[in-house]
Amino acid sequence: MKKWLFALIAVPTLLVGCGEKKEALPEPEVPQIPEVEILTPKEVALNETIELAAHVEQGGKNVDDAVVEFEVWESGKRDEGQMIDGKLEQDGVYKATTTFEHDGVYYMYAHTTANGVHNMPKQQIIAGSPDMTKVVPEDEKANNSMDNNMMDHNNDTSDDMDHEEEKKDEINHH
Repeated sequence: MKKWLFALIAVPTLLVGCGEKKEALPEPEVPQIPEVEILTPKEVALNETIELAAHVEQGGKNVDDAVVEFEVWESGKRDEGQMIDGKLEQDGVYKATTTFEHDGVYYMYAHTTANGVHNMPKQQIIAGSPDMTKVVPEDEKANNSMDNNMMDHNNDTSDDMDHEEEKKDEINHH
């Protein structure tokens, strides 16, 4: 009987003693936001191959393993835009090519994901000599909320997931 009484007191005491020793877990290191400098000219000629280019740095160092996609669309026709995969050229510079076949004002996002963190700077590109009175102005509220938009994708490598998140983010900003 004394053994059972001792066991009923000793076991919970040992468990409480073990439970008090909590070690602080180290804070997870959050990657810095990638710095993306668009290198594409703001004015381009018609019917010539144009280089879409962006330089990617993170923490002051070139990033040679980022995912860079250039989204290009004509003003007022975002849903007709195209996504073009950027390829690493060297020293954190990613490039793709396109051709503008008629005068117009175009926009480009350089969708960039480095170490699970997304940044998408935007640039206007004028092709040829467009009639600026016919250019459909971009929705300023939507543009400002999307410019340099940064989000953590938790190192998700699925392109479909990235695009779904971007669409949700765009809807949430309206």
